[in-house]
Amino acid sequence: MSAKIISGKDIAAQIREELKKEVEEMKEKHNVIPGLVTILVGENPASISYVTGKQKTAHELGFNSIQDDQPEDISEEDLLALVDKYNKDPQIHGILVQLPLPKHIDEKKVLNAIDPDKDVDGFHPVNVGRLMIGGKEAKFLPCTPAGIQELIVRSGFETKGAEVVVVGRSNIVGKPIANIMLQKGEGANSTVTVVHTGTKNLDEHCKRADILIVAAGVPGLVKPEWIKPGSCVIDVGVNRVGEKKSEKTGKMIAILRGDVDFEAAKEIAGAITPVPGGVGPMTITMLMKNTVKSAKTSAGIE
Repeated sequence: MSAKIISGKDIAAQIREELKKEVEEMKEKHNVIPGLVTILVGENPASISYVTGKQKTAHELGFNSIQDDQPEDISEEDLLALVDKYNKDPQIHGILVQLPLPKHIDEKKVLNAIDPDKDVDGFHPVNVGRLMIGGKEAKFLPCTPAGIQELIVRSGFETKGAEVVVVGRSNIVGKPIANIMLQKGEGANSTVTVVHTGTKNLDEHCKRADILIVAAGVPGLVKPEWIKPGSCVIDVGVNRVGEKKSEKTGKMIAILRGDVDFEAAKEIAGAITPVPGGVGPMTITMLMKNTVKSAKTSAGIE
């Protein structure tokens, strides 16, 4: 029997409907509107696309959403001053500086200048520390890992006591999702092992997993024989492996492949995310969820 396909697109749409109702209620009862600013430096096409998607979603949810475009040659000092302006703006609850930044600007300095209570991306060192402590201290979860947790929970997989194996140790996905899943609480409370491409007997670790989260950035790394029958497989990998002509537009588009051999794995796993359409759609949605949370916290709304 083929695995249940975990659709990130469907689950993201479900969460956005919940957020939309939440935002409407905040406006009606408390006269509070979540405020999000996205700062874009230069005209990198990929960055423009990402920011456009974030802004579109924010507007659809009823946010006070600002797109602040800055020239490629903005000085580091002026960019830091811009961040500080939004830090002090009570109408703004989330600040996102789109990466990459031009080479003359220190990305770490800019990101660390964002008020941790408005860092809806969840990567400020203060928020990383809060995540490590867990519980009520964890203010904003990084968006992709938070989306992974939602996919697991909303797909009906039990996390309490589950063997979770995370393949990959990046600061963006591997480390934070490992920390999220080992916390004591709903949707977590798991036994977590972190492995990577340098791990001995990588296949043996994967075979133990009730929940296997793969974020190594290596196409087809996880073979079907590495997967425990009936397990939940979350494939975070999005790897370009070539191009093909689109049947709809006739234009050349990228061929994307995950870190898991999907076609073979779906005959063994109990549930699995596709690539694309799995983890990807969740990231922007969780950014919106963090912004709503920030607005509520700022206004003292429970």
